[in-house]
Amino acid sequence: MNYTARQLKLVSQLHKVGVDALLITHLPNIRYLCGFTGTAGVLLVSAHSSKPKLTFYTDGRYSRQAADQVQGAKVVIRRKSAFAEALDALKRAKFKSLGFESEHLFYSDYRILSNATRGKLRLKPTSGVVEDLRMIKDADEIERIKAAVLAGSGLFPNALEAIKVGVAENEIAGELEFQARRAGAEGMSFDTIVAAGLRSALPHGRASDQPIPADGFIILDYGVILAGYCSDMTRTIHVGRASRERRRMYDAIREAQLASIEAVRPGREAGEVDEAGRTLLKKAGYGEYFTHSTGHGVGIEVHEQPRLAKGQTRKLLPGMVITIEPGIYIPEEGGVRIEDMVLVTESGHEVLTPTTKDLIEV
Repeated sequence: MNYTARQLKLVSQLHKVGVDALLITHLPNIRYLCGFTGTAGVLLVSAHSSKPKLTFYTDGRYSRQAADQVQGAKVVIRRKSAFAEALDALKRAKFKSLGFESEHLFYSDYRILSNATRGKLRLKPTSGVVEDLRMIKDADEIERIKAAVLAGSGLFPNALEAIKVGVAENEIAGELEFQARRAGAEGMSFDTIVAAGLRSALPHGRASDQPIPADGFIILDYGVILAGYCSDMTRTIHVGRASRERRRMYDAIREAQLASIEAVRPGREAGEVDEAGRTLLKKAGYGEYFTHSTGHGVGIEVHEQPRLAKGQTRKLLPGMVITIEPGIYIPEEGGVRIEDMVLVTESGHEVLTPTTKDLIEV
């Protein structure tokens, strides 16, 4: 990973934001900028000059890990908490202004920060400064994401084998997660969704103790973390022979998903990609049952920018990795969702998820 390039880009952004330094408390952002994967740390980035000056604060539990992982930053380890140590440094610093991550800093910590620096420097809330850099994946990140996608897709046959009438949703999720670990995954990207029968009408129906019914859709939504990067995929299958109306639901989602994928290219607004699939669902009579956005970015975190939803004007750029996942959710009937991960390329897009989108009946 080219951490130096990332740090230089951040300093350039801080000049535009108008702050002398940025206090970073969101661990995924810290990992992105210097490589630290632990669970306690604070990163202070100075933008006094064009050359980045980074200081990483953590405690003694992570002394060896920080020495092995942190790149491009001075490591400071003390008995105090990382946040307290950073505050002591800020009291001595000659900054005039300090940005902080307004979406990630606890209010209680903000009050401590404010009291500690009152009269010494101006605090400025920032939003998405590092996250905006993270939207555009470099070549190393894309390779890791592709590997995570293939690892997740490779688990789909295991899920199909585990599905049997009367088996609990939790058991299917557990088998998926067990096989993911055996295949080398660091963990799951999020709590695995297995929603069967009427529960398939729940967009985020995490696996429960409900047994698989003898008839109906099953939504399988899961992802794995591999080498620090997430994957995310959804497939909907049917237990028993699907009725004509259920096939119509499934076909509508598949066509809507393909339409949104086809709309992915550099320069298109995120809202236009959402509208491409949503328009088809409206024409098919399912518009009111599509109740969430079309997709989101994926990387170190499973939900990143950009957000693909109605009215979103952010333009797609090469290097973005997004999901396309329209859904239909009809109460007391069931639901269907199909989700792929898609890379925005220089000339269009590349679908990363190789799993079939044909309706599978088990």
